[in-house]
Order: sequence, then C-alpha cells, then structure tokens
Amino acid sequence: MRSRQAGITFIGWLFLLAPVAVVGYAVIRLTPVYLNSLKVSKALEQTASENVGEAQLNVEAVRRSLARRFDIDSINHPDVKTITVARDGTNWVLAAEYEDVIPMFGSISLLVQFDKRAVVE
Repeated sequence: MRSRQAGITFIGWLFLLAPVAVVGYAVIRLTPVYLNSLKVSKALEQTASENVGEAQLNVEAVRRSLARRFDIDSINHPDVKTITVARDGTNWVLAAEYEDVIPMFGSISLLVQFDKRAVVE
C-alpha cells in the first residue's frame, strides 16, 4: 500500500515562521538605532576633518562644532556632553562610547553598545 505525502501542516508552518518573525521584528526595532549610530559616526568624522591643522583648538571649540552637527542631523542620543574630547599626544581624540536598550516584548530587551572614535590630526 502506497501513502502520499500531503505537505507541511499548520503547526509545521508555525514552527517554521515563528523564529523568522522574531528575527524580523528585531531587525525592525534595531534599524533606527543603527541609523543613529551611522549619524554619530559621520558627525564625529566631519568634526575631526573640519578641525584638522588648527593650532588654537580646544575642547569647547570641538564641542560647539560637534553640537552644531548633532543639531543638523537631529541626533538626540548620545548627548554632546557625553562625548569624550581628549588630547592624545599631539592629536585630539573624539570618542563616543554609549549603549542603547531596545525593548522587544515583555521583559526581553536588546542591548547594543557602540564605541565610535575620530582623531583630529
């Protein structure tokens, strides 16, 4: 006696599509965070390239320049005050070390840590 395969059942589809749905939802929730990260990185690099070769460079001048770029690009997180501007030998280093917590569902959240650096030479 021959039996025929009928295909995948509804429960099989649920087991197949549930992980895909969770990963898709995580991607949707993470996209704005990574786009913001790209804006922060771009602002740091542009500020560093804008101030290359300036002899009278100080922390406040770099922060003002960075604050203008954050305002133009509508960057609210991280705050300009949390960006580290420090001297490393003859160069200035702009460092943005921050993290974002993205709530998923219930008590499950995703933690994303960023460490962006730019050097003013």
